[in-house]
Amino acid sequence: MSGDTLAYEDALRIVLGASTRLPNEACSSTRCLGRVLATSVTSSMNLPPFDNSAMDGFALHGDTTVSAGTELEIEGEHAAGDGIARTRGGAWEVMTGARMPDGLDRVIPVEQTERLAASRIRLLAHVESGQNVRHAGSDVHHGETVLSAGTVLAPQHLMLLAALGIAEVHVAERPRVAVLCTGRELVDDPAQPLAAGQIRNSNGPFLAARLPLAGADVVHVETVGDDAVAFESALRRAREAGAQVIISSGAVSMGRYDFVPQALERIGAETLFHKVAIRPGKPLLFARLPGDALLFGLPGNPIAVAVGLRFFVEPALRVMLGLPNETPRRVPLFNAYSKKPRLRFHLKSRLRIDAQGRLAVEVLDGQESYRIRPLSDANAWSIVPADVDALSAGAYVDVYGPGHLEFPLPCESAA
Repeated sequence: MSGDTLAYEDALRIVLGASTRLPNEACSSTRCLGRVLATSVTSSMNLPPFDNSAMDGFALHGDTTVSAGTELEIEGEHAAGDGIARTRGGAWEVMTGARMPDGLDRVIPVEQTERLAASRIRLLAHVESGQNVRHAGSDVHHGETVLSAGTVLAPQHLMLLAALGIAEVHVAERPRVAVLCTGRELVDDPAQPLAAGQIRNSNGPFLAARLPLAGADVVHVETVGDDAVAFESALRRAREAGAQVIISSGAVSMGRYDFVPQALERIGAETLFHKVAIRPGKPLLFARLPGDALLFGLPGNPIAVAVGLRFFVEPALRVMLGLPNETPRRVPLFNAYSKKPRLRFHLKSRLRIDAQGRLAVEVLDGQESYRIRPLSDANAWSIVPADVDALSAGAYVDVYGPGHLEFPLPCESAA
């Protein structure tokens, strides 16, 4: 491995090349929310499964228009859930969702009729064939593909699966990920008072919360001090928990306590790159451990962790989940922006709609890698390429959502 600082695009190619698609598994359709569909779903039935009434009224038949003023005998009544009914002519009183009696092809709403007697009505409006009838297969045809492979299953998809009587689907196995935070200054317990020099661990909770939203299962979370031996032991525990991906934060720069590169060398890991021309997160390290688990060594600053997860770990997860490479949106800048050249910048941003209803992305103040508050105000990431040093308002930039399975809704109008 070269010690040179890689361009982002080169580093990403290495990450994608080292990542492998995981197997598929069967999953109950009642428990598949948020899972990535591995194979397309085809309907084995029509939806609706039979012609039914779209409203409460009377089902009729006619060779042409049945005219207002027509008087008909009420032959029977049919409610939702009733089976097949055979008719001799006349009108059938039907409820919304009721199966259409055989031979009847239209429904007049009850409010467009006049009751003449207990069993006789007069029509107050014309009624055409097919009027107010939901036809079998008008929503879904038998044999139709209703969900494509790669769909991230949402509640509306589960509604469709339930309506079609599909009890099980095949989904991508969720990548198993471990999180290791390093630093003797870190305090995990929010109730513990801080001693001089200590800070609270924010990276661990962030990663543990965001990884499930990215399609992964978090199988191990641990905080270790600035000790290579302790880190190696934590790596072993992460592997024993079944981790296919390990994310560490901290100890990857060039300081006295940045021991991760040496620890990886001692256990026989292959470091594929160390340092990328990005901001924040330049010291990022990527390695393959013995047994083929992948390790992403992220710098310790919170926003460097967020960028490393979003733009390195999540692309690897997409490969594992069988998803195509992510495509950003192109959105105009709300405000001008300038930066130092030679580094690709990942900027905490906010998608907005201006007073004229136009979509734009605002680069937020406070882009330093230690500043968490602007991240909490952000709903997107804006990318400024390495070879660009200034952009005017209105210039188009690549915009990504907070996670690869999420794209943000714009917030309130900008002033």
